[in-house]
Amino acid sequence: MNVYFDNAASTKVRDEAIEAMVCVMEDGFGNPSSLHSYGRFARDKLEEARGNLADALGAKSEYVYFTSGGTEANNWAIFGVAELLMRKRKGISKGNKLPLGTVPPSDRHIITSAIEHSAVLDPIKKLERSGFEVTYLMPDSSGHITPGTFSAALRDDTVFASIMLVNNETGTVNPVGEFSNEIKRRGLGTVFHTDAIQGLNKIPFTIKSLGADLITVSSHKIHGPKGVGALYIKDGVKLAPLVLGGNHEKGIRGGTEALPAAVGFGVAAKLGHMELEEIARHVRGLREYVSDLLMAEIPDVVFIGGGDDYSPFILSISLPGHKSEVLMSFLDGEGICVSRSAACKKGARSRTLEAMQLKNDVIDGALRVSFSRYSTKEEAEYFVKVLKRASETLYKAL
Repeated sequence: MNVYFDNAASTKVRDEAIEAMVCVMEDGFGNPSSLHSYGRFARDKLEEARGNLADALGAKSEYVYFTSGGTEANNWAIFGVAELLMRKRKGISKGNKLPLGTVPPSDRHIITSAIEHSAVLDPIKKLERSGFEVTYLMPDSSGHITPGTFSAALRDDTVFASIMLVNNETGTVNPVGEFSNEIKRRGLGTVFHTDAIQGLNKIPFTIKSLGADLITVSSHKIHGPKGVGALYIKDGVKLAPLVLGGNHEKGIRGGTEALPAAVGFGVAAKLGHMELEEIARHVRGLREYVSDLLMAEIPDVVFIGGGDDYSPFILSISLPGHKSEVLMSFLDGEGICVSRSAACKKGARSRTLEAMQLKNDVIDGALRVSFSRYSTKEEAEYFVKVLKRASETLYKAL
């Protein structure tokens, strides 16, 4: 049996999205910026896709901007705020650039967490090297960033904050709405961003419930194609362009839009939003079923994360005494795909699990099991059966 339990890394593109993409590739090959009939047709399809995604977010379509993916959207949110901050504080024109190290000390405090995706942490670390002061919040033992931790770090000079909605390794859901409310309660001008890539069509939320100024989402996590994502920019929030080279996306994101990908993203977002409650119920039951089987069949299994706030689509476990890579290789040989942490880590030790201060043997034996609408109980039973055999076989080999 082939079992794909690595849906937090990427998902199967759903048939409806594929069909819509093929149609637009055949009939909508014009440039959305062109003024002729082919361009108008392509532009209509692009705006339809934008509207579908906006509806899934609970946003107005004019505040949703397509990007090449979640990584670009995260980078744009971070660097876009930083560049405009420099221009505003120094009163320089758009055509000039100022070294980041010259930003005044009173205007350079940033808050993020130690468990963010690299697409957030790496850009912020670049700003830190250039003179910004960064506070990295640590999670509690269940993997959550708490409101108290965020509130204690928030200062009058905090210009930007970025805390993810759903952690991509443990599935823990952070109280993003409480963070944004705290900023408003204290009357601060902090621009607040959240990476909601693992949350879209998986846990219920709207733009209003999150309250963030900038929200990042991605297509290939929700059964859409790779190579397209989006950034929601709240009305009144200004960002400097990250990609230059044209007046696309209202002049703030250059480059001809990837129309087929955007259309596929829109269809996946629309249908996933309509099915959210049903699919979440299915996946939650499957996650509980897998957990019960694991506890019954592998007594030494450790469940990572906890609490009431979690995504049912991600289950983080560990078999202490084993190595993740060895377990993954064994499972892969039996047709089962899981991962050890984020796919982009490529063998590096999990920063998230280290931040949770887990024991080394727990971190070294960690596996991320992530489900989708296509996952079944039969696959779950096969996974637990093979993992049990792996644990028994590998223990005997030690």
